[in-house]
Amino acid sequence: MKPFLPAAVAASFMVPPPASAQTVQELQRQIDELKAVIAEMKAAQAAVRAPAPTTPPPQVAVTPPPATAQTQVATAAPPAKREKWYDRIRLRGYTQLRLSEIVSGDRTAPDGVARLRSVHDSGIGDDTGFTFRRIRLVLQGDLGDRVSFYLQPDFATAVSNQSVGERREGFLQLRDAYFDAFLDADKRFRLRFGQSKVPFGWENMQSSSNRLTLDRSDAINSGVPSERDIGVVAYYTPASVEAIWKRLTDDGQKLFGNYGAFGVGIYNGQGVNREETNDAVMAVALATWPFEIGGGRVLEVGASGFTNRVQPEVRTGGVSDVAFADERVGLHAILYPAPIGFQAEWNWGRGPEYDRTLRAITTKPLHGGYVQTMARVKASPVGPFMPYARWQTYRGGWKAAVNSPRLETDEIELGIEFQPVPALELTLAYARMERAEADERRLGRAEGDVIRTQLQLNY
Repeated sequence: MKPFLPAAVAASFMVPPPASAQTVQELQRQIDELKAVIAEMKAAQAAVRAPAPTTPPPQVAVTPPPATAQTQVATAAPPAKREKWYDRIRLRGYTQLRLSEIVSGDRTAPDGVARLRSVHDSGIGDDTGFTFRRIRLVLQGDLGDRVSFYLQPDFATAVSNQSVGERREGFLQLRDAYFDAFLDADKRFRLRFGQSKVPFGWENMQSSSNRLTLDRSDAINSGVPSERDIGVVAYYTPASVEAIWKRLTDDGQKLFGNYGAFGVGIYNGQGVNREETNDAVMAVALATWPFEIGGGRVLEVGASGFTNRVQPEVRTGGVSDVAFADERVGLHAILYPAPIGFQAEWNWGRGPEYDRTLRAITTKPLHGGYVQTMARVKASPVGPFMPYARWQTYRGGWKAAVNSPRLETDEIELGIEFQPVPALELTLAYARMERAEADERRLGRAEGDVIRTQLQLNY
């Protein structure tokens, strides 16, 4: 506005002086015109400084075109990032620390006489202390929608004859190395290739981390010592069976694992981590079925069997030149504790056994099994616990030992397992043992009372 004021003042002096005839009214009219000009100038200057008002554009209704396959793809949410195979790998395991003490009986014996020993636990003997029974690490995962793998070594394997016959502990040994190929989308039917458990015996199939008793029974485990071999096996699990097993697992029951309600396979037949020595194969089959019997209780029954030809190790070195018949059939029944349960297995057959009269290995009949009862308390001031009692017996050869010696086992075991926290399990047991030592050079049977303890760490 200030630049226009001098111009207005100058214009006022340029107006000619009024004539004599000029009236006062005319002078007033000129003043009013000058005011009007100044007002117009002010308005123009204000219009230049103020921003022009923005008028919103008119709203126009637009009808979208009909959806097409291309537009649907363009507007769809971006696909989720596909999971890599290494994202599906899981790592777990467990460690078992034991201490066993022979409180009375045949801890020692002269040469040629049996001592109190167990084929399952080297900690039962003279001058023993703490031992690692198992140190397992499991690496498993899915390599795709239809393929999975499983790898399990054991870090608690012992090796003999390292220094003038001295036994050394803590060696690494392969236990499982296999992969599964699922033949259907629901993963009911699978083929397993590699070194895995042989489907014979319910107790043999059950993981040692999940078993209530400290060791497997002699009779059932003698069929497949170490439970594993290299081969191919097919498993099938119906949906109804898997639903029952899942409910039992969620309830905290000790199952044998989902190896299938039906399994059939072929293996080398020489045993775990042993070279095959003949052209024969071990053919094996298993069937097990859980039944709902009311009140949330489950009874599982089944059978298994195998036929094989095996060449045991001999005292003179190497393996036997003769392949001996090795055949069995077994039955099992498990009433899962709720809160009381029962478990039993029995098997019959024939296999290699050392004959002291002939001083040679021959094929002989065998039989044996166990009966077990257990109770389950889900909650207590010391956490969940399970007491148990088991009787076992066996008469037959132990093909995993040199010269396949004869075992004559009668044993009663009383124990209890505590789980103060999910990662820890403590088992205390007492066993009354009567056993033939797994050495054909020692005669008779040893007897004794053994107190056993085990601390298991799950990770």
